[in-house]
Amino acid sequence: MGDSRTPALAIRKIKSSMNLLTQFAPLLLQGLIGAFIVFVLLWALQWIRRDAGWVDVGWTAGVGILGAAAVFQTQGWQPRACLVGTLILIWSIRLVAYIIKDRLCSGEEDSRYQTLRTYFGKKAQLGFFFFFTSQSLLVVLFAIPLLPAINHSTPHWTLFDGLGTLLWLASMGGEWLADWQLTRFRRNPTNRGKVCRQGLWSRSRHPNYFFEWLQWVAYCLIAYNAPAAFLSLLGPIAIYLFLMKLTGIPHVEREALRKRGEAYAAYQREVPIFFPRLFPIPKT
Repeated sequence: MGDSRTPALAIRKIKSSMNLLTQFAPLLLQGLIGAFIVFVLLWALQWIRRDAGWVDVGWTAGVGILGAAAVFQTQGWQPRACLVGTLILIWSIRLVAYIIKDRLCSGEEDSRYQTLRTYFGKKAQLGFFFFFTSQSLLVVLFAIPLLPAINHSTPHWTLFDGLGTLLWLASMGGEWLADWQLTRFRRNPTNRGKVCRQGLWSRSRHPNYFFEWLQWVAYCLIAYNAPAAFLSLLGPIAIYLFLMKLTGIPHVEREALRKRGEAYAAYQREVPIFFPRLFPIPKT
């Protein structure tokens, strides 16, 4: 006979998740409405500036603010909640600063949004309105995986708190290093038209995205043994799907092939797309 405890355990997890979402429902609703208003304003700004990159600032800042706001409504252990709130704010501030400096100050709209603008054609502003305002749903989607860790009630630090924090720090450092290595490579005029294979970029074609994903795995560790811990898995699952299948890697790969041709095709054959290769290929 099967283990009768399995259905009961699944029911308890579902109930715990529903209780958690019910507890934070007012905050999530306020966040959804607030984000919608902000994205309408950002849509108007992109109309004036003809740069849709502001949408990235909006959802990144929104997730950070909503995650930090959850700290003030938690029924969990306050020191752990403050830790998670601090981590998500640091993530948000760093990424917003990077987006503004690297993309919005470049003087050219991100190629993803140029493509989208061409696709929308004469109805570009209407298309961008729905695109921008739909991001308010993503703000809530990416705030939900933070809630199990923020609401974790164990009244002391655990091994998984330490492991999660260390993983988060390592992945934040890895993402910063990957961004810095790529920026330094691009600023060298002799590298124009070449493929960056330096440092972390020799181990993965998208190390910055990998370390971004790893930060969301860290929240799962901190949420370990929390009643609704499995909700935290929504973070790494969602970010992986978005990066690998939707807005991230597919477009970057197409643009790189278009601009760098065979050099990038060779890079694709030799370097993994996402998960880094731990050991270099032996030279023959």
